Amino acid sequence: MASEAIGVSGLAERYAKALFELADDDRALDQVAADLKAMAAMLAGSTDLRRLIRSPVLDRAVQGQAIAALAGAAQLSPLTRNFLGLLARNRRLFALPEMIDAFLANLAARRGEVTAQVISAAPLSEHQSAALAEALRKSAGAKLAIDQRVDPGLLGGLIVRLGTRMIDASLKTKLTRLELAMKGVG
Repeated sequence: MASEAIGVSGLAERYAKALFELADDDRALDQVAADLKAMAAMLAGSTDLRRLIRSPVLDRAVQGQAIAALAGAAQLSPLTRNFLGLLARNRRLFALPEMIDAFLANLAARRGEVTAQVISAAPLSEHQSAALAEALRKSAGAKLAIDQRVDPGLLGGLIVRLGTRMIDASLKTKLTRLELAMKGVG
């Protein structure tokens, strides 16, 4: 299992690097980054789409047609559409989420940004996002990119990862700690 994760990671890094270099040559880094963020949001919001990219049962033609239709409807740039088509033809769509993360990490590194991952139980309001971003910028002492995700399983609160630091202020973790403490008392 661990070697499979390393294999997907290496594969994702290679494809993301190739896309990054093409986008850089075309001066389209921002457009491709926006396209990939849109794809990540679509993947996060659709179980069917996640099944489509991971299904070994669907042949490459079906996956390619579905991804082409989705990319067209989302009005993704031609470079991103071609990239997604290549992934479908090469049966590599399963690694798309990791490729998106790797591309965005490369872009952040190029720009000297630190990426903070924020996972909340519910979507943050604009005011909450702005306050959190300001606090994280002060803590990081550098340009900051924030990757916000929603996980209703947290029940409440949020988890923040900034570099090697992680702050888990989720209700789920607090309840788990309370349950463990109570078992220790009994």
